[in-house]
Amino acid sequence: MKKLFYFLSIALATSIQAQGQNPILTPDNHSADKSLIKEETYEMRWFILKDTLKMEIGKVRTEMQQKDEEIYLITTVNMQGVHTTWVDSTIVGRKKLEPIYHSSYNQQRDMVLNFSNQVTGYYNDKQTGVNIKISESVDVPFFDSNFYPQLIRWLPLKNGYQSTMAIFDYNPKSKIGVLTATIKNTEKTTLDFKGNPKPVWKVTMTDDISKNKAISTYYIDQKSRKILKQEIDLGGRKMVMELVDQ
Repeated sequence: MKKLFYFLSIALATSIQAQGQNPILTPDNHSADKSLIKEETYEMRWFILKDTLKMEIGKVRTEMQQKDEEIYLITTVNMQGVHTTWVDSTIVGRKKLEPIYHSSYNQQRDMVLNFSNQVTGYYNDKQTGVNIKISESVDVPFFDSNFYPQLIRWLPLKNGYQSTMAIFDYNPKSKIGVLTATIKNTEKTTLDFKGNPKPVWKVTMTDDISKNKAISTYYIDQKSRKILKQEIDLGGRKMVMELVDQ
């Protein structure tokens, strides 16, 4: 079944490309400007919007490092009222941005993924006590689902830019395998950032992880390519993340 899905996906991608649309982005086929990739550490405040209220629910700290031929991305989430810290670590290759390793530890589950010709590792559900050994065969190149929000910062953004990228995600309660994330639209606009107007790229995205029901809007500084703000809309619920310092 997976091989049938693979061949159908290739046929569909070929058909789309023949019609003049953008091909699916993968580590073997992307136009990210790697000169934009820099070592950095930044923090974002996480809010939930309810009616006219804007309530802070946590902070997200992101650290990006470059070592030899690899890029390390470490994300730490601290939620208000929760003593356990959520830590995600991702390693990708510098040359193609292909996934090498991903781990995620929080109060609900622990997960480790090792990427090669197969995706191996484990998923430990702390709520049910079920520990799953992961061994997934993959036949197509893809990006780590935890990495693609960073990837969009380095793409050749312009008015009307659209694209679809192949991503891998593992969630036994939702979907497992190679999925897609889609840039629906890109718009050049201005964001009021702490009282100062900032020229930004407004990038609107969905992905198969949420069955394309969640709409994420990124406001990316045109000069620094930092994400100044992110809005997430899901079925009437809205969350916002804002950069603490530029």
